[in-house]
Amino acid sequence: MRFQPGLYASMTGHFIKSSLSGKKKFPLVLMLEPTHRCNLACIGCDRIRTAAKGDLTVAECLNAAKECGAPVVAVTGGEPFIYPGLKDLLEGLFKMGKFVYLCTNGLAAGEGMDQLRPDPKLTLNFHIDGMQATHDQVTNRPGTFQAALAAVKKAKQKGFRVSTNTTVYKNSDLAELESLFGLLTEIKVDGMLISPAFAYQSVENDIFFKKEEIRDKFRRFDPLFKKFPFMNTPIYTDFLQGKREMHCTPWGNPTYSPLGWKSPCYLITDGYYKGFSELIKKTDWKRFEEGLDPRCANCMVHGGYETTVMRIAFRSPREMLRLALWNVQNARK
Repeated sequence: MRFQPGLYASMTGHFIKSSLSGKKKFPLVLMLEPTHRCNLACIGCDRIRTAAKGDLTVAECLNAAKECGAPVVAVTGGEPFIYPGLKDLLEGLFKMGKFVYLCTNGLAAGEGMDQLRPDPKLTLNFHIDGMQATHDQVTNRPGTFQAALAAVKKAKQKGFRVSTNTTVYKNSDLAELESLFGLLTEIKVDGMLISPAFAYQSVENDIFFKKEEIRDKFRRFDPLFKKFPFMNTPIYTDFLQGKREMHCTPWGNPTYSPLGWKSPCYLITDGYYKGFSELIKKTDWKRFEEGLDPRCANCMVHGGYETTVMRIAFRSPREMLRLALWNVQNARK
């Protein structure tokens, strides 16, 4: 399976309970950034440009997870493996019944995972953007590809559930990506996620797509979608390829960091709020849901749209069945 049955059950229960209670906006995934400190300065990332100096405490992290209520927590950053309270944070999230995706660049993961234990609710998610030359260029440091690959192999050997995340840039080569996905499949990673790069205003580089360029690029991905165990849902894939239109669900993946609750979304920063309820009440969600903000013009990143996919599926038995069959399908050849 591409996702654990328990994760689907947890998200379904959360969706039904929230809907019946009359809630209009209820997140499915919390993007939790316990630290903005990082051991890399990647070309497509803006966190090093907007970083907070201090870390969150474990208590602050757990309170945010409780306040938000999302069944899934993506622990990101910064680099979470350099966060000193990581073990206690994960244990606390598991006790709350949360499914956790620990997002890492892999550099500190080799030693860091020795302090952790595999758990059915935990997935280690490694960011790898290409084969060696490309990945090392993206991360601005030689040797990062080999370090990440070694960490992925070690994680599998230790019994962790492992996925990867690959950002597709304007100049990404499809043949190279096919080689990467083939290599990761040989290592038996449990799933792979891909997403088009988002053009941060604070990152000056001609590596980002216009929307029609994204559609053209991902139409050529068709053979790869059929060949490898991608975690991108088929509904989101249709959107990437221009086969359907969708609106973003920016409140579906709220971000909490040492700076506070980030508004409006993981990718765009207009301000921060102290409380989650304040974030929900004071953000002009319609502006971002309907893509009225010019910064949204070329965004097709999975964070905002996979939540929309779940909303579509819960309203359509046909689409829900499609997702269920896709989840159990063995994509490995």
